[in-house]
Amino acid sequence: MGYELEAVIAAEELLRVASREVPGARVVPLQQGLSLMPITDEVFDAVTDGSDVGDLGFWKLPGGFETVLARWSSAGPIAYVEAEYFGGVGEQRTAVWADGSLALGPLDKPEKKRFWRAVSPISQALRRLGARKSLGEDEFDAVGLYRHRSNEDWISSSTG
Repeated sequence: MGYELEAVIAAEELLRVASREVPGARVVPLQQGLSLMPITDEVFDAVTDGSDVGDLGFWKLPGGFETVLARWSSAGPIAYVEAEYFGGVGEQRTAVWADGSLALGPLDKPEKKRFWRAVSPISQALRRLGARKSLGEDEFDAVGLYRHRSNEDWISSSTG
């Protein structure tokens, strides 16, 4: 079974206000006061400026959307995340904007921690957004990103 995610993550209120300018956007609550906005085809079309994907190296970051994320980040830190896994093998990529500019990343490799397991790019971004982990879990688990395995599943969970 695979896992695929392309989304914006930020504090719930920040994302609810920002997403109002994006036709078709859905905001789904996570834990620890965070929410995510899946990048569906409709959202992609609404936020792209038509330019090619920038030099940040993401698979599905809409052209020009990094400018919008930078603007939104004046109200608080905001992350764009991508993850794709199948059979335990895959990749993550993330970046965080804060105070109107790129503040972290883009990251695509785990951060090595001496005597501790590596910290994934998405967990690093979640830390920057204020997420805290408990013993035996990482920030990815702590905010509940394990709950659904695709953008479609996240959207479905927000309609129930």
